[in-house]
Amino acid sequence: MSGQDWLEKDFYASLGVPKDADAAAIKKAYRKLARTHHPDQNAGDPQAETRFKEIGEAYAVLSDPEQRQQYDALRAMAGGGPRFASGPGGATGFEDLFGGMFSGGGAPGGRGAGGPRVRYSTGGGGGPDIDDLLGGLFGGGGGFGRGGAEYGPVKGRDLTASATLPFRQAVAGDTVGLVVNGRSTKVRIPPGVKDGQKIRVPGRGEPGPGGGPAGDLVVTVTVEPHPVFGISGDNLTITVPVSFPEAVDGAVISVPTLDGGSVRLKVPAGTSSGARLRVKGKGVTTKRGTGDLIVTIEVAVPRNLSDGARAALNEFAAATAGEDPRVGLAEAARS
Repeated sequence: MSGQDWLEKDFYASLGVPKDADAAAIKKAYRKLARTHHPDQNAGDPQAETRFKEIGEAYAVLSDPEQRQQYDALRAMAGGGPRFASGPGGATGFEDLFGGMFSGGGAPGGRGAGGPRVRYSTGGGGGPDIDDLLGGLFGGGGGFGRGGAEYGPVKGRDLTASATLPFRQAVAGDTVGLVVNGRSTKVRIPPGVKDGQKIRVPGRGEPGPGGGPAGDLVVTVTVEPHPVFGISGDNLTITVPVSFPEAVDGAVISVPTLDGGSVRLKVPAGTSSGARLRVKGKGVTTKRGTGDLIVTIEVAVPRNLSDGARAALNEFAAATAGEDPRVGLAEAARS
């Protein structure tokens, strides 16, 4: 922050505190304003970002007793205003305050008060730098000049990106290449990522102002559906049809696994549609361990029956005519 900034900016107004506010009041005001205007809470709002920087600049100076004293002294000498030329009627201006620093206490060339005024620039050629002058006045800078204090480090803004993964790739985990703000980057997607899940990659966002830490990269993952398998936590899911006789009498069936193999699974006699059976260790492998394969049984209903099958079905219906699979349902519904 330059010396000219100290002359032109009212840090007390930036924080909304009086000039006699104590350290606790300044800190409280800063925290409240910083929460309100923090870039993470105002994504894409340049005015909020600018205001956040102004708050940080003001707090960096006013929270430091030595810098605050120097700031107050400078503002008092300059009358608290941004312009420091002599006023009409001989009023003392900023140039008069520093006139004594040049030849014989007046203007350059030893000329008196009636001579030409000294002009102070803030950089470039043609005159002394105001930062250098202020630095000498306060003994080596004290927060002014090129080596002076800046506002406290601020974390950079987060960036967002999206990635679409095939189901198998999402289950196994993979490294994907992304282009974010024109830059190529690689992001590791962990095994078992869910559709819509957000992956936060620390330090891959925008650089922080004033040397602060970079923000994060937040990647939203879309997982393409699989025609057979699904995912639930660390478990894989699959629905397997069985025939009516298999469901009634029980059977040992073959169930495919995601790795391209299969497992033998015993279906107990009398299994109904919707029953779930578990195959240990055939789910998603993560740092926590390996999940299971959850098999949902679905009793297949034939759409076209041969004459012989139709006759057998009629015989079965006649033999079980006294059984009502919905007994008690209406009563339970009224409870």
